[in-house]
Amino acid sequence: MQAVTRVEGRAYPFGAKNIDTDIIIPAHWLKTVTREGLGKGAFEALRREPGNVFDDPDYAGSPILIAGENFGCGSSREHAAWALGDMGVQAVLAPSYSDIFSGNAVKNGIVPVVLPQAAIDRLIEVARQGVEISVDLENMTVTTPFQDRLPFDMDPFRRQCLMEGLDEIGITLAKDTAISNFEAAVGQSRPWIAGGGRNEGVVVEDAGRT
Repeated sequence: MQAVTRVEGRAYPFGAKNIDTDIIIPAHWLKTVTREGLGKGAFEALRREPGNVFDDPDYAGSPILIAGENFGCGSSREHAAWALGDMGVQAVLAPSYSDIFSGNAVKNGIVPVVLPQAAIDRLIEVARQGVEISVDLENMTVTTPFQDRLPFDMDPFRRQCLMEGLDEIGITLAKDTAISNFEAAVGQSRPWIAGGGRNEGVVVEDAGRT
């Protein structure tokens, strides 16, 4: 997972509320076992509508998605985060998220920023003017060229994972030395747990024989 401290660029001025994971990536796309190519199926149903924001060339490749409240509700499919990442989205700005979606987003290097509805409305207005928006994880602010400075909060652990590029595997590997030292100590003090000394000095009697 790539570390992310800042996301800058144009934003999709989407803003729709209660967008569930089936809208983000329809179920028939879940047959794949790879993340690659899922961006083509992202928001498939909405892309059938003429003039949709996702097919507007003015916003093509935008790294930021501005959404409405309860974004990512519905099923727990991690493919929703995969699809967003594959289409180039690195940060989502919304008033609220499904807990499972926001967790999946962080695990896949996507920054889920929570902002009040008034701030979201302002950012949609700014995005429609074609200017870039900046999401700064270090200072926990969203800024625009119009001097908007919108603070946000984030769970410290999730923020650390994003800034250091750590998923569950990365977190475990970062503690490799501590784990190895613990295993060595256990091997010395309790070898039967560590697999050492198996059957040494143990007499097994067959109670069925006389």
